[in-house]
Amino acid sequence: MECAAGLLSASSHILSLCEVNGRYLRWREVKEETDLHLTEKGEGNQTYITEFILLGFGNLPELQILFFLLFLVIYAVTVAVNILIAALAVTDQRLHTPMYFFLGNLSCLEICYSSTILPKMLASFVTGDRTVSVTGCLVQFFWFGFLATAECYMLAVMSYDRYLAICKPLRYTTHMDGRLCIQLAAGSWLSSFISLSILVSCMSQLAFCGPNEIDHFFCDLTPVINLSCSDTNLVTMATLTLSSINVVLPFLLTLASYVFIISTILKIPSTTGKQKAFSTCSSHLIVVTIFYGTLITVYMLPNNGALGAPNKVFSFFYTILTPLINPLIYSLRNKEVKEAMRRALQKCRFFP
Repeated sequence: MECAAGLLSASSHILSLCEVNGRYLRWREVKEETDLHLTEKGEGNQTYITEFILLGFGNLPELQILFFLLFLVIYAVTVAVNILIAALAVTDQRLHTPMYFFLGNLSCLEICYSSTILPKMLASFVTGDRTVSVTGCLVQFFWFGFLATAECYMLAVMSYDRYLAICKPLRYTTHMDGRLCIQLAAGSWLSSFISLSILVSCMSQLAFCGPNEIDHFFCDLTPVINLSCSDTNLVTMATLTLSSINVVLPFLLTLASYVFIISTILKIPSTTGKQKAFSTCSSHLIVVTIFYGTLITVYMLPNNGALGAPNKVFSFFYTILTPLINPLIYSLRNKEVKEAMRRALQKCRFFP
C-alpha cells in the first residue's frame, strides 16, 4: 500500500511538472511570436506616433490675435489680387498673349499655394489646436511641394518667353504659338505632380516614433524627415534627385535666359531702346529674384535650433509673402495690366 501511495504521489508530481513545463513552453511560443511581430513592426515595444504638433508662432501667445488678423488680411488680399490678374488674363482680349497666359497660370498657382498653408494656420490661431495627423502632414507637404515645384517651372517658362521676345523678336510670334504655350504650361503642372507623387510615396513608408513637435508653421520636408525613426536614405536620395531635376535645372534655365537677355539689352545702342526692352522683363526678374533668393536662403542655412527663427522668417517670405507680392509687382509695374484694370472698371461703370 505504501509503495502504491508513493507511486501515485510520484506520478502526480511528474504530471504537475509536465503541466508547468507545458505552460512554460506555450508562454515561450507566445512570447516568441510577439517578439517576432514587434521586431517586424519596429523597435521592440516602440509606439508609433499618429500626429504632429506644428509649433509655428506659438511661443508668442500674446501676439496670437495680431498674427491671426495679419495673416487673414494677407490671405484675403492674395486671393483677391491673384483672382483679378487671372480674370484679366482670360477676359481682356489685349492680354491674350503668351506672357499673360503664363501670368494667369502663375496667379492660379499662387492662390492654391497660399491655400495649402494659411487656412490651417488661421484655424490654429482661433482654436489653439496645432496638431495635424501624419497623413494630413504628408498631404499638406505634397500640395506645397507640388505647387512650389510648378512655380519653379513656370518662372523658367516665363523667362524663356522673355528670352524669345527680346533676343529673337522676329521668330517670337511664329515660335511661341498657342499650342507651345499650352504644352509648356501643362508640362510644368504634370512634371511637378509626378515628382511630388514619387517623393511623398517614399515619405509614406517612414515610421515616426517621437518626438512629434515640428518647429515650423507648416509641414516642410526637412523637419518631417528629422522626426523619423526609420531609415531615410531612400527619401534623401529621392529628394536630391528630384530637386536637381525640378529646382536646380529650372533655376539654371532661368539664369541662362536672363544672361542672354541682359547681354542683348546692353547691345542696344539707344537708351530709350534699352529702357523699353528692360521694362518688358523687369517685373519677372524681380519676382524670380525674390522667390529664388528666399528659397535658396532657407535651404542653404544649417538646420539647427539657433537658426530656427531666421528659417521661419525666410520661409514666411517665399510661402506667404511671395504669392501676395507677385501680382502687385506685375500690376504696378506693367502698363498693359493697369490699362486692362482701367477698362474692366469702366465696364463695371465705376468710372463714367
